[in-house]
Amino acid sequence: MRSLNVSETCIADMLLAVSEACSNAVRHGGPANRYEVTAAIGAGQCDVRVADNGDGVPTMPHSFPPPDTENGRGLLIMRSVVDEISFGVTPGRGTTVHLRKHLAWDDGADARPRELAAV
Repeated sequence: MRSLNVSETCIADMLLAVSEACSNAVRHGGPANRYEVTAAIGAGQCDVRVADNGDGVPTMPHSFPPPDTENGRGLLIMRSVVDEISFGVTPGRGTTVHLRKHLAWDDGADARPRELAAV
């Protein structure tokens, strides 16, 4: 994303969301703790999917848990830094978290074209 002059804030938000999704996949993704990450950039947005072999995702909490709570903040953190988040659960096959962020550009960057096909 840096090569496209995406803003550092936008990059940091997406890295945080993907990190949280991967942490959840490791924690809840089944006995093998394997997961797959796929990403695409195009049409002014970044789409990332994190898929695991776990049992599913709990319902999205409506508010942040108390600061001393060890669990439950990851979904809310992801929701707070991306534009769209959705979950696909296939019983017996796992969960896929889909994150979408509309890209913001670094205003100080040069005026290169910002079109990139899906990767």
